Amino acid sequence: MASILVIDDEPGIRTTVRDILEDEGHRVFLAEDAIVGLEILDSERPDIAVLDVWLPRMGGLEALAEMKRRCPELEIVVVSGHGTIDMAVRALKLGAFDFIEKPLSMDRLLTAARNALKMGELRRENRDLKRAAALSGGNEEIVGASPAIAEVRELVEQAAASDARILITGENGTGKELVARNVHFKGRRSSGPFVEVNCAAIPDGLLESELFGHEKGAFTDAVSRRAGRFESADGGTLFLDEVADLSLSAQAKVLRVLQEMRFERLGSEKTISVDVRVIAATNKDIRAEVSAGRFREDLYFRLAVVPIRVPPLRERVEDIPALCRHFLERSAASGAPAREISAEGLELLAARPWPGNIRELANFVERLAVLSDERLVSAETVARVLGESPPRRIEPLVGERYGALPLAEAKELFERDYLVQKLRECGYNITKAAEAVGISPSGLHAKVKKLDIEQER
Repeated sequence: MASILVIDDEPGIRTTVRDILEDEGHRVFLAEDAIVGLEILDSERPDIAVLDVWLPRMGGLEALAEMKRRCPELEIVVVSGHGTIDMAVRALKLGAFDFIEKPLSMDRLLTAARNALKMGELRRENRDLKRAAALSGGNEEIVGASPAIAEVRELVEQAAASDARILITGENGTGKELVARNVHFKGRRSSGPFVEVNCAAIPDGLLESELFGHEKGAFTDAVSRRAGRFESADGGTLFLDEVADLSLSAQAKVLRVLQEMRFERLGSEKTISVDVRVIAATNKDIRAEVSAGRFREDLYFRLAVVPIRVPPLRERVEDIPALCRHFLERSAASGAPAREISAEGLELLAARPWPGNIRELANFVERLAVLSDERLVSAETVARVLGESPPRRIEPLVGERYGALPLAEAKELFERDYLVQKLRECGYNITKAAEAVGISPSGLHAKVKKLDIEQER
């Protein structure tokens, strides 16, 4: 039995969906809007959610982003009575598991719910496997052979041989934590603890207690003594993720500890000395933060003894086939069916921008492993799971489509087919499509109007 949150402002739909899901043996929570839904999410922690797009007080897409922020592992099926391709793509990019149009097909909804629950189980198993690997001293290798990632791997090998502090920079989802773990597990501290702190997730007022610990009675909620993260990482590595989000006052305290490797717990005068290697990471332009006065220059130089920049996926597209194989093997090891992606499917994936980088690709490949019925996954299936139109090939159509036409008509029809295909590939973004075909956006606008091309719905 699973717990499912249903957020929809139509009472009839809420009741119908609840009855059907309860008949399947699930426990169902109902919410008439996103505000109520978020309260239920915080208190009940459901396994999956069904979310309408058009809601009062807070829109469905805004709610989707907030739900994924609060509970990243929650699988969310989005439904809408006024859905468009653009809306579906936006929902999937925000982390939706699936997008279903109203009027609802209950069979389609049940299938989506079952697949979402299956994906949730795979994610939890994968998380548990990662935790077990970390506890046993294992570590996931950096995948890829592109020049960009080969440079990162070489820096990791060099940095692991020393205790020098490291500052890892890169966009969200590029694998900064993976790089930090590789440095730790390849170095002399591999038998020691690897302790992670997400600096952006801890309120400034609690950060000192989190990092340095406290004694019983040090503040109102300090009901017992607690060791801080620096103390817990003694003999190992402390990973300060999103370090640029520290306040200036917190930066000063961290700088002092880095200089002396000594500190006092809150509420204590006893000095504690530790032997900790510090690795920091940020997705921000740290030099710009220093120039703007938001990050201390002296702390920057303390942390960036060895700087490592992790490239975004768009700078290492040649690694996508290897990454896909890696993620499919990982899914198979967690119980998902064994899959491979066809060459045409990999070409389709390589053509995408992947703004969420490796994390987005990994999530997509896991979803593909669950939703595909093919041993060798076709480009058409890849496109469907991506929420895009299947790729079309113009070449085989030449004989039947253009062969009997006069040259002028054939040229115009070919031009229209060619532009439709390019627009599809670019998500009907005129600027991107114009760049892809080598003309100006205004020139493409004129051709779209002349050839009567409309965005597909």
